[in-house]
Amino acid sequence: MASDMNSRDLTQTYRVAGDMFATLFREIGKVVVGQDETVEQIIIAILCNGHALVESNPGLGKTLTISTIAKALDLNFSRIQCTPDLMPADITGTHIIEDVGGSKQFKFEAGPVFANIVLADEINRASPKTQSALLEAMQEKQITVGNDTFMLEQPFFILATQNPIEMEGTFPLPEAQLDRFLLKILVDYPKYEDEIEIVNRYTRSIMPTVGKVVNKNSLLDLQKLTRDVPIADDIKSRVIKIVMSTRIRNEFIEYGASPRASIGLILAAKARALIKGRNYVSNEDIDAMAYPVLRHRIILTFESERKGITTDQVIRNILEKIK
Repeated sequence: MASDMNSRDLTQTYRVAGDMFATLFREIGKVVVGQDETVEQIIIAILCNGHALVESNPGLGKTLTISTIAKALDLNFSRIQCTPDLMPADITGTHIIEDVGGSKQFKFEAGPVFANIVLADEINRASPKTQSALLEAMQEKQITVGNDTFMLEQPFFILATQNPIEMEGTFPLPEAQLDRFLLKILVDYPKYEDEIEIVNRYTRSIMPTVGKVVNKNSLLDLQKLTRDVPIADDIKSRVIKIVMSTRIRNEFIEYGASPRASIGLILAAKARALIKGRNYVSNEDIDAMAYPVLRHRIILTFESERKGITTDQVIRNILEKIK
């Protein structure tokens, strides 16, 4: 009987979480138009305590989207515009000399990475040395400056963007750094109806605003709840088979995904189930999240690139084979 009660309580917990996410998406939708999938995948990355890489053409509202999400989640937000002359200290912060009572003292001046949500805009324009300054923050959730180590406040999330059009003067992210991003999100142009709404909404004198839906502590609890979403053994086994099949060299794939992809796909599927208000992971969750989890972890052969085959097409082929 107690077991039945616990089961009912858990089901209710997931249903309440689903309702809360529906409210969150409605609130974000007051400002962000026609980017439902992008918003959902960014929230999924945050729930998994991971990071996301967003690739899109300029002017599609990446900065607006991430700043709006930060406001709805009541999180501190900062933006770093990456340029070739950006130095690591411009991101992490540096020690400055301060005059205190006639004596000189070193004081640490925190950089923009000390926020809950950090937007690294056009990360591939930063030099490799500066890109690597973000690695410790992403993986260890801390920053080391000189001999001092500073812990970053939780939750901590980096959303990096890159522009796929202008590759001149850029420093492509190495595979090791790409693998640290949980998701790679592709943002497309809005549909006609959405663009009409964008024009109507942003040519008025009163600009749309967003209210707070979730606070910081609730978000940390939701991150824990995400990991507790049950997943059946057969679905878990399917995830492993999907990831392992990317390691089989063929005419399309040069190198496949690491075990980090298996962990990421299961976690992302759990987060998607939680967002939908379900207390279980379905194959639909796996199919939906396989694309953003795997597309930056698969290296295609020259032959497939010559034929114009994309990583998403390769992933679709794998998903169809492994039902």
